Amino acid sequence: MAPRAEPTAVVGWGSLNPLGLDADSTWDAVMAGRSGIELLEAPWTDDLPVRLAGCVPSGALDSLSPLLRRRSDRCAQLALVAARQAWAMAASVTTGIDPNRVAVVVGTGIGGLATMHEQHTHLSAGGPNRVNPLTVPMLIPDAAAGQVAIDLGVLGGAHTPVSACASGAEALMLAQMLLNDDRVDLVLAGGSEAPVNRLGLVGFSAMRALSSRNDAPDQASRPYGLDRDGFVLSEGAGMLALMRRQDTPSGADLGWLLASGSSSDAHHIVAPEPQGLQASRAIDDALRRADVSPSDLCGVQAHATGTSLGDLAEARALRRSLGSAADHLPVCAPKGQLGHLLGGAGAVETILALQALRHGVMPRSHNADPLDPEVELAVTNKGHMPLATGQSQRLLLKNAFGFGGHNISLVLAGSTPAQPG
Repeated sequence: MAPRAEPTAVVGWGSLNPLGLDADSTWDAVMAGRSGIELLEAPWTDDLPVRLAGCVPSGALDSLSPLLRRRSDRCAQLALVAARQAWAMAASVTTGIDPNRVAVVVGTGIGGLATMHEQHTHLSAGGPNRVNPLTVPMLIPDAAAGQVAIDLGVLGGAHTPVSACASGAEALMLAQMLLNDDRVDLVLAGGSEAPVNRLGLVGFSAMRALSSRNDAPDQASRPYGLDRDGFVLSEGAGMLALMRRQDTPSGADLGWLLASGSSSDAHHIVAPEPQGLQASRAIDDALRRADVSPSDLCGVQAHATGTSLGDLAEARALRRSLGSAADHLPVCAPKGQLGHLLGGAGAVETILALQALRHGVMPRSHNADPLDPEVELAVTNKGHMPLATGQSQRLLLKNAFGFGGHNISLVLAGSTPAQPG
């Protein structure tokens, strides 16, 4: 029997993604039905088979010094800005905190891909003398966590889970473990990714993982849609500040991470186990550790990326784990608007899930109409849906799965609900 996890409070968050430069503008864009997917018009895309992606709006990195921007990859830069937002939002609890009792956990699926591509191009074109001496510290996956720790001066550990598209969610799981073990008192945790470059687009399109709807970018990302043809590559970062329940001042919480579950498919390096058997185990694990039954939930935020195999595997896992509750629980697939942020997805989407709990509404799942008839779930493909609750708090399940068979599920709870609006 899995031990019950100690609930962890979220006391700050920060987000940069194709829909906005902070968490509030992102939520507003989601509710307004905007798409973050665009056609890439830069000359370097002219010969690419896929020329669409989700890019963070311009100006996102203006707060970073020119020196820092020269010495770090975009993946680390996005994480830095999101971490600063979360840290500032949590100022009421971070002021005066012992830096030895603060940790950083930043997940990423790839790390400094832009640096790798750029420096390989320099090496090929100009030889060894053209390579930046900071190439390795810029491209290593743990650069983002290290840069955040340096920037904020926190000393309690800097950690980097690398589990493909589950990395951001796994960072939150690790943060809760650090807090439950009393290793630290506060953790800045989340994920970041900056894969929108020639190497990223060509690599994923060569394996036929990406949608090729260059003529209709806003309709290209179609999670659970009958005519889906792959995901849309996006960039961004999300960071959350978390504390133990007993250390959280009254009214400081924005929401709660109740528990997490994990498993591995041990099936294929790319394709999920098709019946969702191990994904279902991660869901069950999270529910057990949260001491929550499917009937206690008010909704699900799905990983659903828009791939034919992945979406069906998750749908089958949810149906297996949730049973009859899956008939009516609203299921939101946010990648229809965001695209797929890879290692940043789990954190950016968790912030959206907590906002949904606060506002009492599950956003519409875009481009999921017509719904694949094999997806036997109550997907919100017709519009926003109110979140019902018979509990003192609204509870929501959030999934994140990654290449390599990494499965992470989170059980989230809302703070005192805001009025829907």
